[in-house]
Amino acid sequence: MPINSKFFKKLLIWRYKNVSEKNFVFLLSLIIGLLAGVISVTIKNITFTIQAILEKGIELTKNSIYFILPIIGLLLVYLFVRYISKKPTGHAIPTILYSLSKRDGIIHKKHIYLPLITAPLTVGFGGSVGLLGPAILSASAASSNLGRVLHINRKTRSLLIACAAAGAIASIFKSPIAAIIFALEVFSLDLTFASLLPLLIASVSSVITSYFFLGDTVLFNFSVSEKFVIKDTLFYVLLGIGTGVASIYFSKIYFGITSFFNRFKSSRQKLIIGGLAIGTMLFFIPPLYGEGFSFINDLMLGNDIKALGNTPFDEHLDNIWIVIGLLFGITIFKAIAMTTTFAAGGTGGIIIPTLVMGSALGNVVAKVINNCGLGFSVSEANFTLIGMAGLIAGVLHAPLTAIFLIAEITGGYELFVPLMITASMSFIINKNGLDHTIYTKELLEKGELLTQDKDKSVLTLMKLDAVIEQDFIQLHPEMTLGTMLKEGVSKSSRNLFPVTDSDNLFVGIILLDDIRTVMFDQSLYNSTTVETFMHQAPEYIIYEKDSMQEVMQKFQSSKAWNLPVIRDNKYYGFISKSKLLTAYRRELINFTS
Repeated sequence: MPINSKFFKKLLIWRYKNVSEKNFVFLLSLIIGLLAGVISVTIKNITFTIQAILEKGIELTKNSIYFILPIIGLLLVYLFVRYISKKPTGHAIPTILYSLSKRDGIIHKKHIYLPLITAPLTVGFGGSVGLLGPAILSASAASSNLGRVLHINRKTRSLLIACAAAGAIASIFKSPIAAIIFALEVFSLDLTFASLLPLLIASVSSVITSYFFLGDTVLFNFSVSEKFVIKDTLFYVLLGIGTGVASIYFSKIYFGITSFFNRFKSSRQKLIIGGLAIGTMLFFIPPLYGEGFSFINDLMLGNDIKALGNTPFDEHLDNIWIVIGLLFGITIFKAIAMTTTFAAGGTGGIIIPTLVMGSALGNVVAKVINNCGLGFSVSEANFTLIGMAGLIAGVLHAPLTAIFLIAEITGGYELFVPLMITASMSFIINKNGLDHTIYTKELLEKGELLTQDKDKSVLTLMKLDAVIEQDFIQLHPEMTLGTMLKEGVSKSSRNLFPVTDSDNLFVGIILLDDIRTVMFDQSLYNSTTVETFMHQAPEYIIYEKDSMQEVMQKFQSSKAWNLPVIRDNKYYGFISKSKLLTAYRRELINFTS
């Protein structure tokens, strides 16, 4: 049915008249939760089907096939992007955050289906990334485009995108509370009843959808059997410090490897180099293959040998320190394998790789404590769980999400105290070391990120073009005073005139006050020029560079009422302080209403 059809218009009119905005949002959050659940189930099933087909080949050839599988998967993604989609998927959460801050919550409709193809190809063939990010992006794109069709305003559309993200997480992990908190922490939503109830509805409906299609199967077949004991508090603090440092390492490796691959302009070069690197890592460290859920489950059940798989060190696995070394190797190389997968052109998410890395680190810390010869004994399963929470808290800057996610997926509410200790320690260490996350670094540097700081968020939502004024009469340096008065002053309602040269390059300004004392002295009309009276502007706004925060700062520091805008090194217009503050006040009202 075309969205411009008479029937559809009548339906919208009926909705406006008969269904309140609040109830309509509740209904949409229910629908979006169902959509997010279906999308999450679909992306998981496609991936598992690919993996099931390839498993026989892996069993027959031991680890040898690991060399070729990642390259095949990345090649298929490369061919699909180049010849079919014509557009890379991009990283999920940064794409969504940018759409919320700079595109009024509008996400391109291609993002509905692209992740459903590229992510399963990447992960199914061994790419060391997760499926959660692509599921969130696909669900969010579906939500955004549904909002556009139904003429939903920007603020409501942003809330519904958060509902889609919460729904995807709730469906995959069957953890509705953690899903709601994730949306609040990562998307910087205000915790109000107006935002909380739609998130709750979306999360619950998505979980129900997951149960309908997948039954009561869970990702982690484990329940906490050993309670927290007070004597282990210091060890959980130690784990928090370890996961905090590891989370900084995780982010640094991500940015470092990404920067290295950006040196290669050819996507083919990235694919070949990245594919070979991933294949080599998988050959020596099989648990890096795919998402890694089986690795986490085996660790929590104490099956260390099964978790490690076939390695060149199989003959030495009776030595606990060899096992510890191999697990620590997974901690180190998971971040490298994940980032290399991204850099080589793969599609996926970072949340699940973070869980894998955290589980390995937590298990390593527990094994070291238990085997250091000092008589200490801690629960390796509990440390494996809490290591995941610590790394999530640090990498995502989302400690509450980390705590409730681990508690929900394992039923480990009895571990709330150590979860809080480790997650808070990790978050504090990472936050002091890095002001940004993998999600937010680029957006933060460009001033394109919404935060809990309402002032900054309002400025981020404002658009520069909306406050630029261009109804100024331009003068030229060689103009005489008489010509300036005739062609400029007499025809303008402004008391400010930009001075430009023949190439439209900005060279200065003239205020009416600059010529007020001589404008009636006819003896100067032909003997003086614009260049005599013009002067430099107190500050300049660079269109391509300055964010709204920087624009506001320039007005504050220069104490000017009007500042020129330079675009492509040429004069483009002016911004007035009065119009800027009016636009800010209007946006603030919309943002907080």
